[in-house]
Amino acid sequence: MDDVTFLARKKIKMYQVDAFANKLFSGNPAAVCILNDWLPDDVMQSIAMENNLSETAFLVKKNKAFYIRWFTPLKEIQLAGHPTLAAAHIIFSETKYSKNTIEFYTNSNEHLSVSKKGNILFMDFPSIPAKKISLSNSKIKNALGKTSQNIFLGNYGMIILDKEKDVLEVEPNYTEINKLPFEGVIVTAKGKEYDFVSRFFAPKFGILEDPVTGSAHCTLIPYWSKILNKKKMIARQLSKRGGLINCSYSGSRVVLGGKAITYMSGEIYL
Repeated sequence: MDDVTFLARKKIKMYQVDAFANKLFSGNPAAVCILNDWLPDDVMQSIAMENNLSETAFLVKKNKAFYIRWFTPLKEIQLAGHPTLAAAHIIFSETKYSKNTIEFYTNSNEHLSVSKKGNILFMDFPSIPAKKISLSNSKIKNALGKTSQNIFLGNYGMIILDKEKDVLEVEPNYTEINKLPFEGVIVTAKGKEYDFVSRFFAPKFGILEDPVTGSAHCTLIPYWSKILNKKKMIARQLSKRGGLINCSYSGSRVVLGGKAITYMSGEIYL
């Protein structure tokens, strides 16, 4: 490729952010791409696959509002928490945005907002309560190495375990998890130091174990709010990177709070 051709290629600004992170190299990394207009879907999917992170968020600003879409390495998804937190962090820290609240509109016409209070960002998301379902214990045992009589379905499957130790001891079999009738699987229990803990597995999205999953808390928060009789809680996702989520519940909405740190910035050449 000659220099003229290289210089003529389209440049897209991209950032990588650790979301739900109190320090670098913790929480969940997400990529954030800022666009003037949407790229073709297959190009955005290819960028997400190339990034090989849980999610890549794409942003377009129109009429003072931000439109957001999220892609995993394998597919576009309709709701995602940590890349929204990452996107808001970039808008607040890297642009001339002067307000304390950002309004996001999604590809599925969902309205989300993120507010900044000090160094914590609070995301206002829909509440997605879970309903108890029946599922063979042998299938759960094969997939997770644990059994449970408390299996729920919200935006993902949710398996309630007895203790925090049980969540830590889960040994995922991704072939068997793929056979479960869920797009992703949450395992959760009451915490020792925190109100509740969880882990999340989504091989159907191209994500084995997700470090911190905001969207899973749209189902976790209403469940644990009822069990613990609390409207405000602190949760921890027990992945290797780990992450803390400030949680609150208001019935139809949940609020997820966390910190974010920029890891790097660069340009994509198309």
